[in-house]
Amino acid sequence: MSVVEMTYFSDFLCVWAYVSQARVDAIKEKFGDAVRIENRFCSVFGDTARKVTSTWKDKGEYEGFNLHLRQVAERFPHIEVHPEIWIKTRPLTSASTHQFIKAVQHWSHESTAGGSQSAPVILDNVMWAFRIAFFRDCRDISRWDIQCEIAEALGVDISAIEERIHNGIAFAQLAADYQDADKMRIEGSPSFVLNEGRQKLYGNVGFHLMEANIQELFRSPRTDEASWC
Repeated sequence: MSVVEMTYFSDFLCVWAYVSQARVDAIKEKFGDAVRIENRFCSVFGDTARKVTSTWKDKGEYEGFNLHLRQVAERFPHIEVHPEIWIKTRPLTSASTHQFIKAVQHWSHESTAGGSQSAPVILDNVMWAFRIAFFRDCRDISRWDIQCEIAEALGVDISAIEERIHNGIAFAQLAADYQDADKMRIEGSPSFVLNEGRQKLYGNVGFHLMEANIQELFRSPRTDEASWC
């Protein structure tokens, strides 16, 4: 059976990636192992203070951004947003969160190669727990202590994560994500890339559009034939 490869670029502090997680889960439920999703990261909130104060300079800065996120949550009842998000807690960067998750990914891949069946599930659980911690619970997921607390409770070997951060593996893999996002001209978070970069879906994309693009790839066009999606 053919397998469709999907690369999913996101930023952990992006509300639209938080919204889109339900669609990612729906893809996994519908297609199972027939769609392989690779989680990678792009930098939207690398410097949150600059991002918010510049983008929202004339719209209330943090207060305006907070209002925007609460309005987004009203449109999508499957998510929860803390009423004091970006007011009570202001993570300095998404990069530290991305680096931590790259370390978890590396640990997960090595554990799976070693025979562990639970590591990929733990990775998915950690990623979702981080999003929930920030958006719903207003916790600063850019902080090492909070990252460790959340991940350890879900079965992650923190000493293994710390080793991968200290030896540079996590940073190197994160740098590769950022460089590839730039090379592939990823516009922002979330972005879904299929068909070796020929198909890109960016932003608040509905499940049925994602499904249609995947189904088109299952049609197995010849390598010299462009997809109609």
